[in-house]
Parts: sequence; structure tokens; C-alpha cells
Amino acid sequence: MTPGATPSAQEPAAQFMGTGAWRRGLSYGLLGLPLAFVALPLYVILPNHYATAFGAPLALLGAVLLGARLADAVLDPWIGRWTDRLFTRSHHTVLGTSALAAVVLALGLWGLLFPPTEVRGAGMTALLAWAGVLMAITYTAYSIMAVAHQSWGARLGGTEAQRSRVVAWREALALLGVLIAAVLPGTLGLGATVGSFAVLLALGWWAWTRAVVPSPGAATAATSTTATSLHPLRQPAFQRLLAVFVINGTASAIPATLVLFFVQDRLQASPSVEPAFLATYFLFAALSIPLWVRLVTRFGLARTWLAGMGLSVAVFIWAATLGAVDIAAFLIVCALSGMALGTDLALPGAMLAGLIGQLGERGQREGAYFGWWSFATKLNLALAAGLALPLLAWFGYTPGARDPAALQTLTIAYCLLPCALKLLAGSALYALVIRPESRAANTPAARPHPAAATTRTQP
Repeated sequence: MTPGATPSAQEPAAQFMGTGAWRRGLSYGLLGLPLAFVALPLYVILPNHYATAFGAPLALLGAVLLGARLADAVLDPWIGRWTDRLFTRSHHTVLGTSALAAVVLALGLWGLLFPPTEVRGAGMTALLAWAGVLMAITYTAYSIMAVAHQSWGARLGGTEAQRSRVVAWREALALLGVLIAAVLPGTLGLGATVGSFAVLLALGWWAWTRAVVPSPGAATAATSTTATSLHPLRQPAFQRLLAVFVINGTASAIPATLVLFFVQDRLQASPSVEPAFLATYFLFAALSIPLWVRLVTRFGLARTWLAGMGLSVAVFIWAATLGAVDIAAFLIVCALSGMALGTDLALPGAMLAGLIGQLGERGQREGAYFGWWSFATKLNLALAAGLALPLLAWFGYTPGARDPAALQTLTIAYCLLPCALKLLAGSALYALVIRPESRAANTPAARPHPAAATTRTQP
């Protein structure tokens, strides 16, 4: 497919529109639910579990977590290239490899949360060594499934609206997975949580085996006038989109890192209402995705994403004015910022899928691109913690603070720093993506000659 070409309606992604689209969307997207479900135990519950249940020293535990997560992030680009080689064999090879990764992932989660008695009895060094090795293995299994699943969706091709629907199914079900994972550990316990995850993972993989399969001819159809075998990071168009993605992702990750500090100290809310804030945020993100997908058909992916960034800035400027006991107002903030999150989840991945097609690499190197995309996602989380937490400490904030200066510092970090980064991301999106697309669309070569248009309409 050449840049600016209109994808054929016969491409696989077209099946996500019209009659039966919900079945096809569910078949492909259902795996997103357990993959998001498991992220909460792996990244949120696990550190607290080792510190409270096993008495792991925070400094040593932090070092182990950092090492495992750095190894996970560095491996993602390699996993992406390997995934491309699996696709060249057959989609059955991808599914079979993902099934093996699913077994490793489920067993790894169980082993992390319930280490053997022999390991626990051998001392703290043995326990943390067990956790570090098993985390590295479990994270790798997770990344294999996630990159393969994202690459599969990108290989379906389609128009902007069709691609956004493919991603929307995956991300909406992922949000449902987050909501379930937030409830189960506290209500049914960790054992039931791991068991539920295993069942959901098996169900998601089974549904994936019945999903729309990328066209075997996608690789030959996606040829460009310029051969593109460059490393993804050497592609200027990918560099521009990735830069926007990293800036915007960091802006979104900072409030996620600091929200509980803001709720507890600035709003002075009761711990009993904290789950309501998180549930509202993710629920409205999921509910907003169909709305954003419909707007894509009118405004396009990039401009709709820009609108989501604008909504986020407006909401967090309002949040900066809130204070103690503004609980109802903050619930509205959570709802509106959740709606803005819907664009971050559904649209950038669809833009990347379209870019891969424009570069002539659809059906060939999706894994390489999504490997770096996954690396950038994890980099966003690291940058958020690495930027926000030291700044808070530098300017005198400590958890539990009540003095006005410390709370003002917290408000700036939680509300205004993300706004500045969102504005930077929006400016970059307009300058690096939207304007070049507009110029390309308005060049004489991109506009059909009137005589050619007349010829095409003749019987």
C-alpha cells in the first residue's frame, strides 16, 4: 500500500464493521482482558505482597523489581523481531507459541504470589532471587503474548475507522480486565485471583484462535515505491509518532503515579472512597471508546487524539482548583479524565498500524514496530516515577503532609506538570503528524486528475 492509498474494503479489518462485527471484535479483543488483568497483580500487588507477607526489605525488593522490569523493557524490541519471524511461518505458529507463553505466564504468577515452602525457608536472599528470576520469566511470557496480539491486529489493515475499531475492542476489554482485577484480590483472595486469571487467559486464547486471520497476501499487497528495510528507529515517520507517544504517555502516567497521594493528602478523602475514584476513571475510559471511534470517521485518528489531549488539559486545570472534601467534584474529574484516556488507549495503536502500511511493511515487520512501542510504554511508566517522585521530594512534599506549601507542590506535580506535557504532546502531534499529513494530502500528486476520476465513474 502506498502512502495515502485507501485500503480495500476487502481487507480483514473490514469484517469489524457491519453484521457480526461484535463477534469478530470479541474473538480478537477478548485476550486483552486477561493480559490487562494480570498487569495489576504483577506491577501493583506483588511489591506490597512481598513487603507485608514475607517481610522483604524495601530497598532490596526495589532493586529486584527494577532489574526485572529493565530486563523486560530491553527484551521487547527483540521479542518484536522474533514475533515477525513466527508470523512468516504461519498464524498457527503464533497461536501455538502464545499458548506456551500463556502456560508460563499463569504458572509464573502462581509461583510469584505463592513461593514454595523450601524457598521461603531458605532465607530472604533465596526468596528475592526466586522472585527476580521468576519475574523476568513471567514478564517475558507476558510480553510475547502482548506483542503478538498487537501485531496480529495491526496486520488486519483497513481504513482509519476500521483500524480504530480493532484496537478499541482490545483496549475496551482490557479496561474491563483492570476493573475485575481491582476487585477480586480484596474480595476473593489471591488464590482465587490467580485461578480466575488462568481461566480467563485460556478463554481469551481460545477466542483468539477463532479471530479474523490476517490475509496471507498482506505482505505482497503492502509494497511501497521505496523499499523500507530500515530499523524502525531510523524511520522518520515512526520517530515522530513515537516522540508524541512518549511525551503523551508520560503526561498520562504521572497522575496515575500520584493519584493516591492527591486523594489522601489534598482531598483528604476516606480510604473507603478510593476504589470509587479508580473504578470511575477506568469505567468511563471504557465507555468513551465507542464515542471516540465514531469521531474518527469524521475527523481522523490524529485530530481525534488531539481532541482527547485537549479534554485532559481542561480537566486537570480544573482539578488544580480542588481542595479538601471536594469528593463529588473529583469523581467528575475522574470521569472526564477517563474519557480522555479512551483516546490514548484506542487511537495511537491504530495510527501505528496505518503507518506500518504506509511504509510498505504491513505483513512483514509489525512485531519490530510494536516491540519498540511496548518498550516506549514501559519507558513512560519509568519516566513518570523517575520525574514526579524526585521532584516532589526535592520541593518538600512527603506523604501525609498537610502544610499549604507541600500540598501546592503536590498539586503542581499531579495537575499542572501533566498539563504542560500534554500541551507539548499536542503541539508535537500537530507539528509532526497532522501538518505533514495535510500537506501530503494537498499536493497535486495526491489529488486525482479530473479526467481520471471521470474515467473511473464510466460503466
